[in-house]
Amino acid sequence: MTHDDPMDYVLTTCRDQDIKFIRLWFTDILGSLKSFAITVEELEEALEEGKSFDGGSIEGFARVDESDMVAMPDPATFAILPWRPRERGVARMFCDIQQPDGTPFEGDSRFVLKRQLKRASDLGYTFYVAPELEFFYFKTSDAPVGLDRGGYLDLTPLDIASDIRRQTVLTLEDMGIGVEYSHHEAAPSQHEIGLRYTDALTMADSAMTYRIVVKEVALANDVYATFMPKPLAAENGSGMHTHQSLFKGQANAFFDAADEYHLSPIAKSYVAGLLRHAPDMTLVTNQWVNSYKRLVPGYEAPVYLTWARRNAADLIRVPQHKSGKEASTRIEYRAPDAACNPYLAFAMMLAAGLEGIEREYPLGPPTEDDVIAIGEEERRRRGIQILPGSLKEAIEAFSQSDFARRALGDHVFDSLLRNKTIEYDAYRRHVTDFETDRYLAVL
Repeated sequence: MTHDDPMDYVLTTCRDQDIKFIRLWFTDILGSLKSFAITVEELEEALEEGKSFDGGSIEGFARVDESDMVAMPDPATFAILPWRPRERGVARMFCDIQQPDGTPFEGDSRFVLKRQLKRASDLGYTFYVAPELEFFYFKTSDAPVGLDRGGYLDLTPLDIASDIRRQTVLTLEDMGIGVEYSHHEAAPSQHEIGLRYTDALTMADSAMTYRIVVKEVALANDVYATFMPKPLAAENGSGMHTHQSLFKGQANAFFDAADEYHLSPIAKSYVAGLLRHAPDMTLVTNQWVNSYKRLVPGYEAPVYLTWARRNAADLIRVPQHKSGKEASTRIEYRAPDAACNPYLAFAMMLAAGLEGIEREYPLGPPTEDDVIAIGEEERRRRGIQILPGSLKEAIEAFSQSDFARRALGDHVFDSLLRNKTIEYDAYRRHVTDFETDRYLAVL
């Protein structure tokens, strides 16, 4: 949204559009959307001073003795919620979380991303991203029973969810979120809506909005949408492949016409930074026990710390350059899943890339042959490393990473590590259906 005075625009729009309630949105460290509502009569004061709330029960926020928080609405994120009644309607704004004295709260995911964006800005860069968020439609939330048996790009009659997707795209556009495409994905009942490239803070807000819009529209059609990374064992999981680039003004800092891959030295160091720090940040890009059921060979998900133009098993893909399209030169980081915290994921990817640029990390050759087919011995000979294979391995890599602590700040680093250790311990104690099916009758 562009307007000379965003605050005035918000107040005027609420009056003209009969908006009665404003939901103040923010996220916890796990990327769960949090919200409380104020009435339009409280709006002007909220825009000027923020609204207090108790953060003591919110994951990764405050300890009990410092639970008073202030949600400061960002008027640039104002949007009317199309799925709510038009009469006495409802709008939303994302908030920056502050301490009562007005200083930024270090546990706020949005603040973590803003800090990395400032680091990029100080170097002269703007960080642009375009995530591909995949999801499944199921008949209910009780069991993963799909709506179709369709495959990649299939159309009706297999893709009976195309009308739901259409409603979702229109709802997103009503809220000012640009959509580039939508289609059926490779697995049965799996779908993807691609959001149009924009700056990373706007996109993180948009990704949070996207997830709730997908779920709200599904609910209105009596189906359930899930961003669970791997709901079906024998099918591809749901990723959030993230296309990214750095710009200096109007110029794409990743483009170099003379290079074989059309990648500048800046871009190559950025990729090298991502490859070097990928294990450290997998706990952020893939934060759930279930995330690691997706990151296995054979399901178009990355496993190996390699880069290439084409291979699905490589961590980083460099899309082929189109003549005259220098601005679209980008790299695609394929590890994140659709259930991550987009603010922290974008912050970590940017931090890793900037570290590569600042320290001039060298980039090795691409792995254009099939990294899975070459076999373990050849991979070992080439020094090809792998991503963490479980939440436990991701916790270990993260816990020992000075880079991750610097990128996230002490508060988020410690909170996330504590939360994920508790989750893994609970998983470790859980007796699964696999175990009872396999062992109960024979042991």
